[in-house]
Amino acid sequence: MMKVFVTGASGYVGSAVVRELLEAGHQVIGLARSDASAAALTAAGAEVHRGDLKDLDSLRSGAVAADGVIHLAYVHDFSDIASSGPIDMGAVETITAALEGTDKPFVNTSGTLALSMLGAGRLATEEDAGPVGVRRIDSEDATMAMAGRGVRASFVRLAPTVHGDGDKHGFIPSLIGMARAKGVSAYIGDGTNRWPAIHRLDAARLYRLAVEAAPAGSRLHGAGEEGVPFRDIAEAIGRQLKLPVVSISRAEAGDYFGFLADFVSFDNPTSSALTQQRLGWQPKEPGLIADIEQGHYFNNDQ
Repeated sequence: MMKVFVTGASGYVGSAVVRELLEAGHQVIGLARSDASAAALTAAGAEVHRGDLKDLDSLRSGAVAADGVIHLAYVHDFSDIASSGPIDMGAVETITAALEGTDKPFVNTSGTLALSMLGAGRLATEEDAGPVGVRRIDSEDATMAMAGRGVRASFVRLAPTVHGDGDKHGFIPSLIGMARAKGVSAYIGDGTNRWPAIHRLDAARLYRLAVEAAPAGSRLHGAGEEGVPFRDIAEAIGRQLKLPVVSISRAEAGDYFGFLADFVSFDNPTSSALTQQRLGWQPKEPGLIADIEQGHYFNNDQ
């Protein structure tokens, strides 16, 4: 069994990863920025390590004390989005430098949406390197470089929709809020553009398998479903809210979707076949539409 240092340990995905690791018999050191995060980690049975992504000394000592690291934290500050990438890179470089030459595992986190830039309608696979100059892709490249420097480095590209109970700030709650505010559930054009999706618990199992066994230099895809048509997502939300489902033009998208206007038009079909083959990972939780139809996204406290 391993002692695993987890950043983002009290977050939506991170808390599920912590539980998955503990249930598998591992010990967990969770990075906690606040008293509330520390309390949540203690209640879960994890060891608390105080600090944040800007506290490089804390990240270094957490990595040194562990047998492996899972990096899930990211600064999502839309008021200062330009700083998010450099903060993340600083954290990745600090953690991997602490692990260099030890052959300990480091599992980083990226996303699949950048792969939509590789070509319209193209099914992205784990063999695809990401487009140059994208913030999260720079972090991927830094991770891959460490695979040749004595770190069992890998990364998980998460689907844009990591869905499940407790999802309060992801894309699906945002889309539900927009539909409620506008009185219709919308999609762009014919709505055939696709988003991959993964259930939170399937993602947690993938991270555990990665820290346990992913070979150095692995690109892993956290996509339980290759691509859910965006129209299907809008229709599922419309059914639950009993609202009309409408097509809008790209010119109207900014008014309806706001800062999500560019994202919702992406066609991002993504395969996880190689990830499943390499790690024996089998997504088994409900798919995105089935999860939406369970109704938990529409509870008053969601």
